[in-house]
Amino acid sequence: MGVILMMVAAGSATAQIGKSVSVAAGTPEDKALTDIYAAPDGPDKVALLDKFMADYGKGDLELLGDQLYVQTYLAQKNYAKVYEYGDKVLALDPDNFSTAVIMVHAAEEQGDSKKLFDACQKVADIIKRYKSGPPPEGTAADAWNAQREIVLKNVEGDVGYVQYALLNAAYKATDASARAALLEGYAATFPESTYTVSAREQTAIAYQQAQNSPKMLAAAQNLLTSNPDDISMLILLADTWCNDTAHLDKAGTYAQHALELLAQAKKPDNVDDAQWQNQVALQKGLAYSSLGEVNVNKNRNPQAIDAFKQAAPLLKSDTFSYAQNQYRLGFTLAKMQRIPEARVVLTEVISLNSPYKSRALDTLNKIGGPVTSGKTAKKSS
Repeated sequence: MGVILMMVAAGSATAQIGKSVSVAAGTPEDKALTDIYAAPDGPDKVALLDKFMADYGKGDLELLGDQLYVQTYLAQKNYAKVYEYGDKVLALDPDNFSTAVIMVHAAEEQGDSKKLFDACQKVADIIKRYKSGPPPEGTAADAWNAQREIVLKNVEGDVGYVQYALLNAAYKATDASARAALLEGYAATFPESTYTVSAREQTAIAYQQAQNSPKMLAAAQNLLTSNPDDISMLILLADTWCNDTAHLDKAGTYAQHALELLAQAKKPDNVDDAQWQNQVALQKGLAYSSLGEVNVNKNRNPQAIDAFKQAAPLLKSDTFSYAQNQYRLGFTLAKMQRIPEARVVLTEVISLNSPYKSRALDTLNKIGGPVTSGKTAKKSS
C-alpha cells in the first residue's frame, strides 16, 4: 500500500533548506494537522496546536508543531512568542531557513533593530552553511550541486528581503553611531550583497556625522583600497582633508579625480534622470568646493574663488553644503579685501539655516555688517 506524505515547511513556498517533516495521510496526526490548518489564526488554532503537541509532539513532529506556532504567532503579531518558538525550531533544526526568515519579519514589524540584526545573522549563517556543506549521504556531487543551485535560486527573494530589511533598519537609525554600527554589521553579514558597497559608503558617512574621525577615515580609506574610483569616498576624504595642511595635496588629488570620474559617469538603470542629474551636480559641487578650500590653504586665492563659484549653483539643492561653500567664498573674498562682494555673499549665508550662519555673521561684523535690502536693490538697479 502506498503512503502519501504531507510535506510541511514554514514561511514562503520555497525549496527546503533544513529538515523536511512528513506525515502519512489518514493517520490521527494527519487529521489533527488538517484541523489546525483549517482553523483561523487565533486562540482556537493555538488550542489545537497545544493538543497536537501534547498528543504527538515528539521527534520530528515537535519540530513541525513549533514551526506552526511560529507562523500562527506571527499572524497574531505576538512577537515574543514568535521568537520563543523560533528559537525552539532552530535548536531542533539549526538550518531551518524559513523560520529564520519569519523571525526577521517579526523583528522588522516590531521595529526591534537588535532582534532584526540577530535574525538576519541567523539567515546569513544558514545560507553560508548550505553553500559550503557537503552533499547529503548517498547523493552524487554533481546532482547535489545542481539541486543546491535550484534551491538557492528559489530562496533569492527571501534573502533579498532579509538584506533589504536590515539595510532599511540601519538607514532609519537616527543616531549616527548606531547607524554606522548597523551598516558595518550589514556589510560583514552580507559581504556579497548588491547593497554592500553602498552600506560601506554610508558607514563612513555615518561616522563622519557622528564626528568619529578615526573610524570615518578607516572606513573611507578601506573602501578606496578596494576601489580607488569610489566617487563618494574620494569626495568625503577631499572634504575632510581640504583644511589639513598635512593632506592638502591628497585632498586636491582626490577632488580632481572625482571630477574626472563624474565627467564620464553613466546613469544606473534603476535611477531616474532627474535623480541622477541632482546626484552628479551635488557631487561635482562638493568636489569643486573642496578644491577651492585646498587652494585657499595653498594661498591660491583667485583659483579658490573660481572653484567656489563653480560649486555654488551645483550645491543649491543641499542647504548645508551650499552654505558651507558660500561661507568659504565670502571669507576668501574678505581676505582678498574684496569687501563689497564678501558682504553680499555672507549676507546670503546668514539667511540660511545652517551651522555657518553664526560664522558668517561674525565675519560680517568685522567688515561692515550685512548688506541691507535697500543697498542690495540699489546695487543691482
